[in-house]
Amino acid sequence: MKEKNIIMKSESVFDVDGKPPLKQAVPLGLQHVFAMFAGNITVPIIIAGTLGLGLEERTFLIQCAMLMAGVATLIQLYPIGKVGAKLPVVMGTSFGFVPTSIAIGQQFGLSGILGATFIGGFFEAFLGFFLKPIRKLFPPIVTGTVLLTIGLSLLPTGINYAAGGVGSDDFGSFSNLLLAMSVLILIIILNQFGKGILKTASILIGIIAGYLIAIPMGKISFLAVSEAAWFSFPMPLKFGMSFHWPAIAAILIMYIVTAVETVGDISGITLGGDSREATERELSGAVLADGLMSSLAAVFNALPNTSFSQNVGIISFTKVMSRHVVAIGVWFLIGASLFPKLGAVIAVIPQSVLGGASIVMFSMIATMGIVMINKDVMNQRSILIVSLALGIGLGIGQVPAVLDRFPEAVRLIFGGSGIVVSCIIAIFLNIILPEEKLKNENKMRPN
Repeated sequence: MKEKNIIMKSESVFDVDGKPPLKQAVPLGLQHVFAMFAGNITVPIIIAGTLGLGLEERTFLIQCAMLMAGVATLIQLYPIGKVGAKLPVVMGTSFGFVPTSIAIGQQFGLSGILGATFIGGFFEAFLGFFLKPIRKLFPPIVTGTVLLTIGLSLLPTGINYAAGGVGSDDFGSFSNLLLAMSVLILIIILNQFGKGILKTASILIGIIAGYLIAIPMGKISFLAVSEAAWFSFPMPLKFGMSFHWPAIAAILIMYIVTAVETVGDISGITLGGDSREATERELSGAVLADGLMSSLAAVFNALPNTSFSQNVGIISFTKVMSRHVVAIGVWFLIGASLFPKLGAVIAVIPQSVLGGASIVMFSMIATMGIVMINKDVMNQRSILIVSLALGIGLGIGQVPAVLDRFPEAVRLIFGGSGIVVSCIIAIFLNIILPEEKLKNENKMRPN
């Protein structure tokens, strides 16, 4: 009986080391790939367009982004020494670096971006080595606030997806909104009333259903699939590297931010999927992998990798913690990087379909932030930290023009999503506000 229980545990999708059969692992793994795919390839598309690169170069950058996201995820799943979290962390190309990368690229070209991110990755790894002594800077009130900010800042992205994607000719059309709503409703129904694989793979099933519905609606063109090559390997250092101190300095600040985001995401995974706080070993390993894999990504012509918050949302929603499940999905991602036709099949998914799923995932991230904040003592001090961090951070993120009179470097760093500002304010207030004094005051108040 004991041996039977061990075998059953080893096959559980809810166990970190669980290895469920392929009939379960494949759809659950694909669910993770579908959720992160659009975000992962959007970054190289934006950078290529800004720098005026051609179609062939853009396709090559997309390949590199997929390959390195897969490799970085594998290291997080199955650590090498201290590098890696040993958790179901899904890595992908970071949106946070886009504004800074555009500014660097316009001055120093793609080689300048890759050179700066190569150096910066080692800096983040350095932070990972010394995460233990600075861990006190990230109590639940701070990491929860960062996680909440990430979720709230992503919600407009989910709505934009649902409307058809920013810049699309039919943005906000009833057909896009109906498609997104159909996916959203199906996911909710399956998650709440489905059993077994129908429940745990609800997001994937919703995306596939939306994909199939979109075909007769005329929202999918398979021209890109027919034109894609069968096999191609992303060669390293195709664009070279150049090193410029202004570019490196700007990138280093972004690596500090992405390290904090990673801490928040790892905390979200363990809390949402396993109802516990992350260990110092898991956090340190995750940041180490984040940094070193970002440096390796630069060698393979890709921008920095970071943990993808939408996949944190999937884990919080489904409670599936199996590393094996994510690994199965990763091999599909790596395959898509080597076999462009496979990647093209996924790439043509309408953004409105992804929008229906994204709304669920991004909302779950924000909710996990609230749960984490509530793990701290919610006194006047905690309320002040959360309210100011959210109010100022998200406020600036929504109205970046408030920084127009500041130097360009300041605007690039702080005028994005607001995550940077919220993070800094939360850390700063947590350090300077006299917690013990407030506790004593609370005790003196009459009931």
